[in-house]
Amino acid sequence: MNQYSVDLNVKPDVTAFFDQATNTISYVVKDPQSSACAVVDSVLDIDYASGRLTYDNADRIIAFIRENDLQLEWLIETHVHADHLSAAPYIQQQVGGKIGIGSNITVVQDTFGKVFNEGCEFQRDGSQFDALFEDGDTYHIGNLHAFVIATPGHTPACMSHVIGNASFVGDTLFMPDGGSARADFPGGDAGVLYESIQKLLMLPDDMRLFMCHDYAPNGREIQWETTVGAEKAGNIHVGAGKSKDEFVKFRTERDAQLDMPRLIIPSLQVNMRAGDIPEDADGNLMLKVPLNKL
Repeated sequence: MNQYSVDLNVKPDVTAFFDQATNTISYVVKDPQSSACAVVDSVLDIDYASGRLTYDNADRIIAFIRENDLQLEWLIETHVHADHLSAAPYIQQQVGGKIGIGSNITVVQDTFGKVFNEGCEFQRDGSQFDALFEDGDTYHIGNLHAFVIATPGHTPACMSHVIGNASFVGDTLFMPDGGSARADFPGGDAGVLYESIQKLLMLPDDMRLFMCHDYAPNGREIQWETTVGAEKAGNIHVGAGKSKDEFVKFRTERDAQLDMPRLIIPSLQVNMRAGDIPEDADGNLMLKVPLNKL
């Protein structure tokens, strides 16, 4: 029996914004009965080689909100992204909203605070965010009832957000022909990821699932929406009843072959700060690059 109480008759309006540079999909999720909305997994543009930040992706979302007279209530981060920077504080400054993430952000902050040799001024208690979600927590977007499911494995802080008949799953799942995300970052775990995916597959078959990334396998067009039923039947990594042992073996072997994401170094430093850019002692925006010893 499905353990989650959902109402598939509640259908939020979902508008997607695709960033080609990082293959990220951001969303504006609107309450159809009011002007209230949320933004899920926004993107801040960076030219890493030149150290130049721009706001084209965020400005598209801001323009959409303003043009449709929407009221932004939430800026949701499904996890601490390692492949793009969050634009949440920039959007918040322009049109408001509260920034929320899973409570295990504190684990991520502690882990990568050490990696980047952050000083005691870097708080590792999640206080940079406006809300820290625990498994099963609820919140509202206007009249829309939303709840969160802890789905760790890719990172410890991964959360999936269920809003009416729509679920935003971050990197826990990809489209059926894309499979699943890697689990080899510090704090990741392939076995835990498998169990998290099973939680999502317990949702009703008609539940809409929205991806955070798509890489157009086999040259097809970019896609970002599927259903629980489609994932259960055809996901190439976990569908058709694949066992946990099969998944862990595949995921571990596959992850060992993957390069690090191109933007992992700036992304982690920024996103564990709720999208704020770190500064040096003189107040200049500055990122660190940890190196291996020769």
